[in-house]
Amino acid sequence: MLHENNIVLVFKTDGLGSSESRPLKETLARTFLTLAEQMEPLPKIICLYTDGVKLGCEGSPVLEILAALEQKGVRLILCQTCLNTFGLMNKVRVGIVGGMTDIITSMWEADKVIMV
Repeated sequence: MLHENNIVLVFKTDGLGSSESRPLKETLARTFLTLAEQMEPLPKIICLYTDGVKLGCEGSPVLEILAALEQKGVRLILCQTCLNTFGLMNKVRVGIVGGMTDIITSMWEADKVIMV
């Protein structure tokens, strides 16, 4: 709920890191988001694009954590082009579907952008 700084987190993969191990990437993303949800200040926005949009869709291992962040006022933006490319538009479970303009605007207006 506290947004002292305008912090934007950006997920461009469906986990955290670039390991070939999907379970490791999912574990790291779950841990990162769980801890972020407990910290202050919260990020103002989380942008999800390319494979990152999968985190906001049905079957995501971090869906509950993203929903909790959203409940606390964190805005989640999922890239429409990416969702369409992966055929996931009807599987979005959190956040809003936005365009690259929404993502760029979020980054431009941020005090800090953190690519995870």
